Amino acid sequence: MSRLLGRTLERVCKAVLLLCLLHFLVAVILYFDVYAQHLAFFSRFSARGPARALHPAASSTTNCSRPNATAPSSGLPEASSARPGPMAPVLPPCPDSPPPGLVGRLLIEFTTPMPLERVQRENPGVLLGGRYTPPDCTPAQTVAVIIPFRHREHHLRYWLHYLHPILRRQRLRYGIYVINQHGEDTFNRAKLLNVGFLEALKEDATYDCFIFSDVDLVPMDDRNLYRCGNQPRHFAIAMDKFGFRLPYAGYFGGVSGLSKAQFLRINGFPNEYWGWGGEDDDIFNRISLTGMKISRPDISIGRYRMIKHDRDKHNEPNPQR
Repeated sequence: MSRLLGRTLERVCKAVLLLCLLHFLVAVILYFDVYAQHLAFFSRFSARGPARALHPAASSTTNCSRPNATAPSSGLPEASSARPGPMAPVLPPCPDSPPPGLVGRLLIEFTTPMPLERVQRENPGVLLGGRYTPPDCTPAQTVAVIIPFRHREHHLRYWLHYLHPILRRQRLRYGIYVINQHGEDTFNRAKLLNVGFLEALKEDATYDCFIFSDVDLVPMDDRNLYRCGNQPRHFAIAMDKFGFRLPYAGYFGGVSGLSKAQFLRINGFPNEYWGWGGEDDDIFNRISLTGMKISRPDISIGRYRMIKHDRDKHNEPNPQR
């Protein structure tokens, strides 16, 4: 009886031991399965974490309310997706020969009232300060037109009315400088021209051609091109007040042109001529003494109308001219 009881207990112990072993195996299997899941979870978290640290605004700055919102940057160099703007067209050079569109002989009259508002309205392409650049070609020169001035507002309006269209038809890049002598002291035309030369270069150092024009002289032919050449240029060779003839061979008054290099070569204009006359003859002598020669247009083209006026006070003929 006792032997039977002992065998039964032995079998029960073995069964309990097997159950315990089975339970241990199941627990080990479950443990490793849970560990593997946790390991995968933390691996995913650690892989996502640095991306957020490098680009914290990757999701927060995307504006989803705009259908054309730009995706946030990844922090890496990217090829630009913006299309480059259209390049400015390369304009051809302006023609050296008389450009198309010139009229030729012009009808010049000074009887119609000329308000400045009309001049502005007729020249919409001219910028503030009398600056103009052709829209369809690139000029070879940049021209500064210098006007010595005092108490001639009436003449200046006519001059601007006629000259702006002429200069635009000639395809010039130009600026107009009215150099006013303040006060009532004796007028000094040549000194004002020197001032205009310097002031124009202060505003635009690219000026390489300078036209010096009296405010009361208007060309009667737009083929008289306001440009500079290899020699100093005398434009106003046939004025109406001289019967459309050159008054004498050495005359260089009215309207003339010199390149920047030519102006510096003669050391500018004389400053000592106060009152009317003499300075243009001095300029002619300076040009001749430096070995240069005067060039002139054909007499049928270099015709000018002068606005009639009384001689200005404090601009009497210079007795030492």
